[in-house]
Amino acid sequence: MLRSGIIFSRPALRSTFYALRKIQTSSLRPPLAFSFDIDGVLMAGPNPLPAAKNALKMLEGDNPFKTKIPFILLTNGGGYTEQARSEKISKQLGFEISPRQVIQAHTILKEWVGKYADSPVLVLGGRGTEMRQVAERQAIPLQASYGFRKVYTPIDILASNPSIQPLVTATPADLSSAIPMDLSKNPISAIFVFHDPRNWFTDVQIMCDVIQSGGIIGGPYVELDQQLSNPIEVVFCNPDLIWKSDFSRPRLGQGAFKEAFQAVYKALTGKTYPFVQLGKPTTETYIFAEKTLNDLLSELYGPFDSPPAIYMIGDNPESDIAGANRAASRANSRWSSILVHTGVFDPMKGPPTHTPTHQAADVEQAVRWAIEREASRLVGAESL
Repeated sequence: MLRSGIIFSRPALRSTFYALRKIQTSSLRPPLAFSFDIDGVLMAGPNPLPAAKNALKMLEGDNPFKTKIPFILLTNGGGYTEQARSEKISKQLGFEISPRQVIQAHTILKEWVGKYADSPVLVLGGRGTEMRQVAERQAIPLQASYGFRKVYTPIDILASNPSIQPLVTATPADLSSAIPMDLSKNPISAIFVFHDPRNWFTDVQIMCDVIQSGGIIGGPYVELDQQLSNPIEVVFCNPDLIWKSDFSRPRLGQGAFKEAFQAVYKALTGKTYPFVQLGKPTTETYIFAEKTLNDLLSELYGPFDSPPAIYMIGDNPESDIAGANRAASRANSRWSSILVHTGVFDPMKGPPTHTPTHQAADVEQAVRWAIEREASRLVGAESL
């Protein structure tokens, strides 16, 4: 049966949607909102998945509520400003997505600027100076600016003293974009792994140099107890060991780089180095996502008393599903999780490591199921 462009899979829901039309409320506010992973849910590499556009069309108003349903893109990917990422994915999907709807693995680092705005920080990941451009204060729109003022990259450090990594030669293009620094007068205060590093060999070496010397690269090593009790803060933004691209099998992600760094540091010192983990499935990231969705809902429909149901649609049980399930355990939180079969998770290899609220073949079926579920609940509540 076809209603509002949606094929309802359960005949028993026909009466539900007829009843929805009769419900008279003071607000058109929809009872739910969505959080989508990108890779493996909406996209396969640079290409939209076939179901993605139909799913987003439902949220634009082609649904039983006849209203716009708020959504965000919550990804462990990164490497761009939110402005640039929203423009890129808007073109790919054919839907207008604002920067505020994009939460990347490193977006939450905007909240760390107050602590490190004027301190030298080392930023890892991406190509060349891409991550410097994301992290530092720029004369560009406010939403695109993070605000760190003293951002350095491994290329800057190699340009300052090439003997730091004698087995790697920086290219002329790298050197032309480098900001040479006096390593003895610019102690690194924190290391932010914004995005997946390209040169693990160099990056692990420089991280160990920073940590073991108390921030002064090339300086004498400090005692191990001091390294661990008063550590240089290390932040990893993406815990994913693997991720799904347009290649046939999953690829290693930033989580693999973290494991490599920890293995080397432990081999050197016998200890594991303390770190902060951001990104899915961390609680901090889901709290940030929930606040963003609630703000978007308030802007569209005004203040509200009860929070909406939030559906996390993802392809990775270890990040998308685990994080949403953990968020659901918080007081006054209404997260549900839907695992799709278009990305990392392969249903042929057995059940997922974290049990979702529901499984769906693709994102279109996932969105349809969530809308049907909340519509049924709304009708049931009105009939009491």
